[in-house]
Amino acid sequence: MTEEEIEKAKAAAVASVGAGVGTAGGATVGVLELAARGAATGFSAGLVIGVGAAAGAGIAYGLYRLFRKRKS
Repeated sequence: MTEEEIEKAKAAAVASVGAGVGTAGGATVGVLELAARGAATGFSAGLVIGVGAAAGAGIAYGLYRLFRKRKS
């Protein structure tokens, strides 16, 4: 693998882990909150989980880029 391919693989792995963490956080916090209010539907639960996954992936990728620049 070239250095560029290795960097792409690392970035994809970091984003995947962040998405997993975000999904878990979205499912735990968001859906339980909606369920407590009696407002959880399949659509709203999926939306909260999806937003959590996207946020987690974005944050993880941003942190990866930040720390990668510090190493250079």
